[in-house]
Amino acid sequence: MPTHLDGVEFKAPITGAWNEILTPESIAFLADLQRLYNGKRKELLAARIERQKKIDAGILPDFLPETADIRAGDWKAAPIPADLQDRRVEITGPVDRKMIINALNCGAKVFMADFEDSTTPTWSNVLDGQINLRDAVRRTITFSDEKTGKQYALKENPAVLFIRARGWHLEEQHMLVDGEPMSGSIFDFGLYFFHNAKELLSRGSGPYFYLPKIESHREARLWNDIFVRAQEQLGVEQGSIRATVLIETILATFEMDEILYELRDHSAGLNCGRWDYIFSFIKKLSGDKSIVLPDRGQVTMTTHFMRSYSKLAIKTCHHRQIHAMGGMSAFIPIKSDAEANDRALAQVRADKEREASDGHDGTWVAHPGLVPIALEVFDRLMPGPNQISKQLDDYTVTAADLLRIPEGTISEAGVRQNVAVGLGYLEAWMRGIGCVPLFNLMEDAATAEISRAQLWQWVHHNAKLDDGRSVTADMVGGVIDSELTAAREKVDDQRMAAYEKAAELMRQLVRSDTFTDFLTLPAYDRIMKEETFATA
Repeated sequence: MPTHLDGVEFKAPITGAWNEILTPESIAFLADLQRLYNGKRKELLAARIERQKKIDAGILPDFLPETADIRAGDWKAAPIPADLQDRRVEITGPVDRKMIINALNCGAKVFMADFEDSTTPTWSNVLDGQINLRDAVRRTITFSDEKTGKQYALKENPAVLFIRARGWHLEEQHMLVDGEPMSGSIFDFGLYFFHNAKELLSRGSGPYFYLPKIESHREARLWNDIFVRAQEQLGVEQGSIRATVLIETILATFEMDEILYELRDHSAGLNCGRWDYIFSFIKKLSGDKSIVLPDRGQVTMTTHFMRSYSKLAIKTCHHRQIHAMGGMSAFIPIKSDAEANDRALAQVRADKEREASDGHDGTWVAHPGLVPIALEVFDRLMPGPNQISKQLDDYTVTAADLLRIPEGTISEAGVRQNVAVGLGYLEAWMRGIGCVPLFNLMEDAATAEISRAQLWQWVHHNAKLDDGRSVTADMVGGVIDSELTAAREKVDDQRMAAYEKAAELMRQLVRSDTFTDFLTLPAYDRIMKEETFATA
């Protein structure tokens, strides 16, 4: 186990193939980035807390007066690399070996391998994921399914590979540098970049990333500083890294120009991360008890605040000559009900047609079965590789547009769905599975966050159901109890134990007087306490 580097300590074993990833050289590379930039990361997280205090005091988000010159400037992002010109359909998923092969083969233009919302960050998941991606980059990745005997390998011309590192708030507690946990963001980015950047460039591609949960241009600047340092250290040409920022927080919406400016030499555009965006909207405005959102199913991309942010992203990106990517369709095919499947597919098609017609340069899907539908829509409505030439010069968005509360109702079915999704996802997460199909949707941390955020908001903001009843902690607790009772009849002891832990955490999150920033933070602490390793 390569722990001899001064100031570096591992709280987990490094055995077998993991030694090929955590080499002395890669550890030194990670430690350098951590020592240079972790202090700034912590400073920016503290700034988030201070900003939240101001919002709670009634100072609502708005466009920054101090950066008006950046918004008014005529600067452009760096030219788009050849293999990123056409991104019309992207698929996302965890860093599981079989998933990587299927996603790269499915016909999508891009596959985003996700260390964040779709992956429980156990030590084995994270390191196995890095090995899987190393093999995928070199086209040597294969998988043999022991249950079916089926063999998996890459086809010719697989999708372009992007990596989503963990957000700034997440740490890699298995690795300590000078006594402090590694930044999960730096760990994921650094290992992948160290082992794959030169190989990718030699193949005519590059080290491409998605950056999640960013709340300000200062956070984007930190990523850019890390990119510059990483390229210097490895002798890679500056600008080789390209990153798409997920606009999935309400605060980032007001700084889209500024975020692109900070990353202009390394930018691959912006993406509308719709599910986390709804979660962020609830979280950031949680101090205002007059704000109550309706059932999740009613908060669609056609609501005014969501459509406004989506079109603002298009206008901003296209003005800077860079991609504006659309949001996720979480639908998965319903094989058991053809009629329900047709209805769902019609909704997906309408969603993608709206995105393409508005001007998005591509879209996301969660299941290979949706790739042909999304491709058909964008092939029909976007005949070129992108539609950056579609400028929305006459479209204007105000802060009031971005903060307009969607109207609708809250139902008992909505309460029950949120409990079921939250419990079902957390139960899987506790077992090391970060992406799970529930109720014909592919749920990840983002959708689970919406579920528990809505429950918290409804309980603490005295929300009323459409039948007049108040949503209370006791009501939610009763629904949790009924879900547990139903689970006991269907799952084994191991899964039932996970359900019990998930229920305990969910009760705590809903009852807490203050809104917990991310459910993955207390969930990760539980994983760390319970994680065990076989003796090498």
